[in-house]
Amino acid sequence: MNDYLAIASDVKLGNNVKLARFINLYGCEIGDNTKIGAFVEIQKNAKIGGNCKISSHTFICEGVTIEDEVFVGHGVVFINDAYPRATTAGSLQTEQDWKVEPTLIKKGASIGSGATILSKVTVGEGAIVGAGSVVTKNVPADAVVVGNPARVIKSRLHDQPIRTVS
Repeated sequence: MNDYLAIASDVKLGNNVKLARFINLYGCEIGDNTKIGAFVEIQKNAKIGGNCKISSHTFICEGVTIEDEVFVGHGVVFINDAYPRATTAGSLQTEQDWKVEPTLIKKGASIGSGATILSKVTVGEGAIVGAGSVVTKNVPADAVVVGNPARVIKSRLHDQPIRTVS
């Protein structure tokens, strides 16, 4: 099973983590019982909780924290820079030229396939992000959001009001 795995020595893997082939992990933390699909990259300083499922072809960049019991669909992309640039004063940027902008996915949230999650947002506990959505602002707990930009369409609890993100 270790063929075609790129796992740096600084990766912290919890117990019973399941890793598919063709993944790239470096400087990240992955909690117990989490499953990582094929063709996933998780960068340094990203944290994945326990009992999560990260589906294939997903990109989780530096600054992303995913709490426990989160589902991330196929081909989800996280962003950590609201204004990315290749150069500063004509020279290629280095890590010193920008600051990581964090993103937080709270416990039990689900992110649909093909979604894009921008930086500086929180997806609330138990929220659902529809497939293909572009999340540009905070998603309340238990909300269902869809579209580009993602907007709340209902509560996943049906008879409960939408809670605000704290």
